[in-house]
Amino acid sequence: MTQETWGRVQDEILKSVGKNNFATWIEPLRIIDLSEGIAAFEAPTKFMRDWVSRNFADPILRELRKAGAAVERIEIRVAEIRPAPVSAPVSKPSAAKARKPVRLADETDLPGAPLDPRFTFDSFVVGKPNELAHAAARRVAEGGPVTFNPLFLYGGVGLGKTHLMHAIAHELNTRRPDLRVLYLSAEQFMYRFIQALRERQIMDFKEMFRSVDVLMVDDVQFIAGKDSTQEEFFHTFNALVDQGKQIVISADRAPGEIKDLEERIRSRLQCGLIVDLHPTDYELRLGILQTKTEAYRAQYPALQIADGVLEFLAHRITTNVRVLEGALTRLFAFASLVGREITLDLAQECLVDILRASDRKVTIEEIQRKVAEHYNVRLSDLVGPKRVRTIARPRQIAMYLAKNLTTRSLPEIGRRFGGRDHTTIMHGIRKIEELKSSDVQLAEDLNLLRRLLES
Repeated sequence: MTQETWGRVQDEILKSVGKNNFATWIEPLRIIDLSEGIAAFEAPTKFMRDWVSRNFADPILRELRKAGAAVERIEIRVAEIRPAPVSAPVSKPSAAKARKPVRLADETDLPGAPLDPRFTFDSFVVGKPNELAHAAARRVAEGGPVTFNPLFLYGGVGLGKTHLMHAIAHELNTRRPDLRVLYLSAEQFMYRFIQALRERQIMDFKEMFRSVDVLMVDDVQFIAGKDSTQEEFFHTFNALVDQGKQIVISADRAPGEIKDLEERIRSRLQCGLIVDLHPTDYELRLGILQTKTEAYRAQYPALQIADGVLEFLAHRITTNVRVLEGALTRLFAFASLVGREITLDLAQECLVDILRASDRKVTIEEIQRKVAEHYNVRLSDLVGPKRVRTIARPRQIAMYLAKNLTTRSLPEIGRRFGGRDHTTIMHGIRKIEELKSSDVQLAEDLNLLRRLLES
């Protein structure tokens, strides 16, 4: 097979694997022989040989056959002398031992959690609870220098953290294809670190993670309590920050709330921009439903949806966006199958289990237990007569949550807090209302407790 033929094959492979994969894994290969049904290639390193054999042999074989080559299998050898660097400066193939290191918008065969093509900025519905997180993510996605590093996104399940991280990667892939973007979960980071230790490839691991331009780690709370993984994460973090590389982190809570996270890592994370994705409000939920409905109209053009259905769902399903979107998906599919208009009655019939789950009521007793646990105070002290600040402030927070998360009256809340007068309850609620706008830590505590209670 001539180099010209291999060049045409490369052009086809580029279309299927994308620019970044091609530059990193395909372009450095050199074809050396084609005989007896075997296409032999040389790769610069052992790791690249193993990686390409495992992940790209099938596309290469398929395109060679399309080009008319009589090939039964692919064989990749390690070059005795490393060739001169290829034209793509972003290629550092020897720097990765772990499985599937670079997750970019054009990759679709990645194990675990590849980038979801639906999770773009265009499909992200912006509202008051998430507008700051969206703006910060947009800023990072521009690919230029930013004034905050890392960007730390946190919030409960289904509020949009992963959506924004995928959107950043998609946007960077479009705007700055020259950048190496590494996106993975903290669990995958740990797995690859352990694998590198076991296979004595720790230097390859370090080189891979420290040669990226943008590192994105999802669910960083997973590494808390895992000492050796935290150690490596800390050094990786420092190395990238020192090089001016961007880091984006997500977690289910603020750095200060992650139990068993090393203090030096917590301190490093708190040096950047920490953004809370707040629980959705009615307006944002309705906006999400309206956006999704427009997309579904193209898929189900014959379906009609009655007035008030979306408003009903936005009011009733308040847990998280995933549940909300899942309910709408089910509703459209069900209506299509039975050939009926989407009405309130149909919605209640189709979504009875979701609506019932969404009706779970938070009790004052649950609130008291969660608050006592969060602030490490005794439940008996929380409802008792003690007035020391370490007890009084958590007590006021519990009163505030009781007023906002239950339908109980002030006198009834007062009875549950040791028989206090309703004016005392009102004073506590007003105090928290005043403080939450100026006390960042208290606001974070309230959001975390609300998420825990409503989950």
